[in-house]
Amino acid sequence: MFETALIALTTFFATVGPLDVAVSFAAMTADHSAAERRAVAVKGILIATGILLVFVVFGKAVLALFGISLPALRIAGGILLFLIAVEMVFVRPSGGTSTTREENKEATTRPDISVFPLATPLIVGPGTISAVILLMAEAHGDLVRIGLVVGPLAAILLLTFVLMIAAAQVQRVLGITGVHVVSRIVGILFAALAVQFVLQGLAEVSTLFQTPAG
Repeated sequence: MFETALIALTTFFATVGPLDVAVSFAAMTADHSAAERRAVAVKGILIATGILLVFVVFGKAVLALFGISLPALRIAGGILLFLIAVEMVFVRPSGGTSTTREENKEATTRPDISVFPLATPLIVGPGTISAVILLMAEAHGDLVRIGLVVGPLAAILLLTFVLMIAAAQVQRVLGITGVHVVSRIVGILFAALAVQFVLQGLAEVSTLFQTPAG
């Protein structure tokens, strides 16, 4: 049970990227007052939570609708998580957990950034959605396991909100170099976790094609 919660916590930390969100948020709201910043952060986190709740409740139905097996999702999620880990290690934004150059350009013309690019794709990107669907599917309807997935997700969202509120202070204390150092260290750990997801998925696929000895 502890392992389930730990995997969920580390996976959501990687895919959401609270520190990266905080730094991006500080840059995008540099000309906002403290009250305006707080209002945008609240709205953004609430919208992100709503989006994720949809996948928490209906994620398994989405898999069934498209005929996607759990091993296939595990492999795809592992690959996506690995790409995010590489992005963290080499500090090369690719759009997995951050906005692209085109999205940043569009965001500068928007008066309200709470929906885009804050709620999505900064907080809720493709990696986070895949992780939610995968971990909820692995819970197999067990209420305790569901709690061990939703709890860490809520904790990461809360951490993201707190860091956004204190975005200016976080950026001043850590600086760009500090954020990159933390990102690289955590990225290495998440690369290993991503490989574990893929290996587990491949092992499950191999058992599906094994024929009993006659």
